[in-house]
Amino acid sequence: MTFDTIIHGGDVVTPGGVVRADIGIVGETIAAVADDLSSADAARRIDATGHIVLPGVLDVHVHLELPFMGAVSADDYRTGTRAAARGGVTTVIDFAIPYAGESLQDAADNWKKKAEGKAMIDYTFHICVTRWAEHKDQIAGMVEQGFPTFKEFMIYESEGWQSDDRAMFDTLERMKKLGAMLLVHAESARVLDELIDRHHTPELMQEYGARLHAITRPNFVEAEAIQRAIAWCEVTGGALYIVHMSTAEGTDLVRAAQARGVNVFAETCAQYLVLDDSVFAEPDGHLYACCPQLKKPADVERLWEGLKSGEVSVVSTDTCTFTREQKAMWNGDWTKIPMGMPGLETLLPVVYTYGVLEGRLTLVELAQKLSANPAQIMGLAPRKGAIQVGADADLAIVHPTHRIRVDPATMETNADWNPFEGRDLAGFSRTTLSRGEVIVDDYTVVGQEGRGKWLPRTTAGVRA
Repeated sequence: MTFDTIIHGGDVVTPGGVVRADIGIVGETIAAVADDLSSADAARRIDATGHIVLPGVLDVHVHLELPFMGAVSADDYRTGTRAAARGGVTTVIDFAIPYAGESLQDAADNWKKKAEGKAMIDYTFHICVTRWAEHKDQIAGMVEQGFPTFKEFMIYESEGWQSDDRAMFDTLERMKKLGAMLLVHAESARVLDELIDRHHTPELMQEYGARLHAITRPNFVEAEAIQRAIAWCEVTGGALYIVHMSTAEGTDLVRAAQARGVNVFAETCAQYLVLDDSVFAEPDGHLYACCPQLKKPADVERLWEGLKSGEVSVVSTDTCTFTREQKAMWNGDWTKIPMGMPGLETLLPVVYTYGVLEGRLTLVELAQKLSANPAQIMGLAPRKGAIQVGADADLAIVHPTHRIRVDPATMETNADWNPFEGRDLAGFSRTTLSRGEVIVDDYTVVGQEGRGKWLPRTTAGVRA
């Protein structure tokens, strides 16, 4: 057999385990995974000797060029997907958000325009239901167009995005009927508002500064909301996905619900696995403001346990990049900090370094949490998420020990800071392939902007 590309000599992470194997690629897809393809013809050979070959990572929670809190996130589809490629990410799912007077269709069209001509890797969108009364009857039509995942926010009333219990209950019923899935940002809005109001005084802001971001978001703010979302999921029989879960209590609730047979999944993010709320006491602590915020060391450890035992299915980033200048908008008032951090470029390195190298995860488990599970849950398998014949040739070739210092000056993101700045991380992609095309070579982005494709999905693919 003749191949366009053969990757030889690597330790290939497959669904069945890690094997020393060669991978043969024809066109955009994997055509063979075999012990030895040295005698086969190929237009190009890539040496992976001494390296790990992983399925391309799917980051199913990103925000690129997002208008939010009086600013627009600094990474668009050009810089964001370049950063993703360097980090071994080959697919992203963004959130198409309708603004005042817009339909769900308007939101999808607007986000497609943002990506077209810029995206280096493949992409699709979750559709956000921000005004339930107007949007509820538009959901079925979006599913028919290839959007089987939707999102509702339990907070952000000031942004015009908030959904109440009535909206979530009805939407979960529709998810059940359509075979679709609802993603929920789970925080208890009214209690959160009360805690913010109590602390929003000049005296407390002067005394505590950015630490108020953590003080006003105790763990029960997330846990109560997760509990409520699970209740509506359980009684409706719909499919629920908790985004960016950050607490030990939330993890316990998801585990208990799954044990009862509730159709609920949960993701956490790389920052919640490494950082804790002590960062808010640092001179630049305001930079770390994200939503939900970083929690305690005990939450960090419980999330790792949840990844290992299975109640946490996915690691994503919630990438929402703001520069130092944008973050400085807070001017001492923590309620005005644009919330979000860069993450696409460091997702795989963070989880590999602190997960695999520190013995918390195996390579197979890493691939499950970053590739296989995201693809299966979001309706992109078997095309994405695994190294197997017939799948897209999305691959990341990683040296097992080579470390690179995180330095914003040498990164693809537009961020001029990084939450992991100064750390020496292994797991950056030496070579990234997207649908058989090399887009990162020798740790340098070489792919063509605009080559990424929108990925339509069907409810048959969504694990619901």
